Amino acid sequence: MVRPRDPAVRALLLERAAHMLRIREPITLRALVAGTGVSTMAVYTYFGSMDGLWRALRQEGFTRLETSFSTVEITDDPVRDLTALVVAYLRNALDQPDLYRVMFDASVDLEDLPAADATLEHLVETVRRGEDGGRFTAGTVPLDLAIQSWAIAHGLVSLVANGPLPENTLEHCVPMLTALFVGAGDEPDRCRASVARGWTRPTVALRASSTT
Repeated sequence: MVRPRDPAVRALLLERAAHMLRIREPITLRALVAGTGVSTMAVYTYFGSMDGLWRALRQEGFTRLETSFSTVEITDDPVRDLTALVVAYLRNALDQPDLYRVMFDASVDLEDLPAADATLEHLVETVRRGEDGGRFTAGTVPLDLAIQSWAIAHGLVSLVANGPLPENTLEHCVPMLTALFVGAGDEPDRCRASVARGWTRPTVALRASSTT
């Protein structure tokens, strides 16, 4: 009888590989499984090859981002919701900086490119609701404003999660998002109130120095 695959083993190997990349430890089959309690065959069982592991590792980052976005409450205030999606993005990056760093490494193929692209659709659809509701100027290109929102989040959190700047740097998101949304047509006072309702600064998760 073939033993069923254990999702926990797959997740363990992905976390281990991401950690090794962050600390610049050479990744070999033996090094990858060292201290995990699983054999080198597990890599082939769950990923087919080391190349398969890299693809799965990058995809996992987008899978977790999708999960984070899907937990954001949808309200009748799209500007608040767009801000809340940015917060979810920041929190996802801070909670798993190793995977976050890998997910944007374009030298590695993705297992499912459409699924990764679909994460951006959460922001696009929210912008669309903002345009339909008169918060953004008619003719606003939802994809453009979604990308601009994503870029603000990505730029700041990259400097915090895997970079040199302190956690309070993320507070710059508030005036940057407000300026972006006002520039897209939202009324300034209403925009500031909506951004304030959607904003909660995420904190950097405490992480062990080793996953082994």
